[in-house]
Amino acid sequence: MLTFVIRCGLILLSWSTVFLLPKSSFRKFLPVTIFSTAVLLVEDMIGRTYKLWKVKGGKRGATNNALTFIFGPFFVANLWTFHFAYGRFWVYTIFNLLVDLIFAYPLHYFLDKLGLYKLKKVKPIFLFYTAFIYSMLNYGFQMFFDKNFIVKEKDHK
Repeated sequence: MLTFVIRCGLILLSWSTVFLLPKSSFRKFLPVTIFSTAVLLVEDMIGRTYKLWKVKGGKRGATNNALTFIFGPFFVANLWTFHFAYGRFWVYTIFNLLVDLIFAYPLHYFLDKLGLYKLKKVKPIFLFYTAFIYSMLNYGFQMFFDKNFIVKEKDHK
């Protein structure tokens, strides 16, 4: 029951901040956030298939934890990161380097100590590199999307 409350709390707390995000930012960065979410879902499936990590609670627990994280804090943090840093590549890059380092080392070790999951065939540096590569892929996706799919005001008239 406590796990359920924590999962619901993570999702509700994350999504409660979306109401503070300007609608224009939500609409603009929703495609890259969906793209990023899809990439992370694929990574989770690959990680479980090849037993790169083990999650407490078996398949059901692993699925619930992954979906909670991916559609809660990860999804919303992506929107906020792009809202504040998109268009300023170095700010985006440095921010992602810091967040990815924190995730790969202190946060990973904390979650491991709590027994939520354990890395099996990869090391924390793998978490850092994959997260950072995904952030660069996301930035490239957003640039591509802006260039090819955003209707410009002058084109619309």
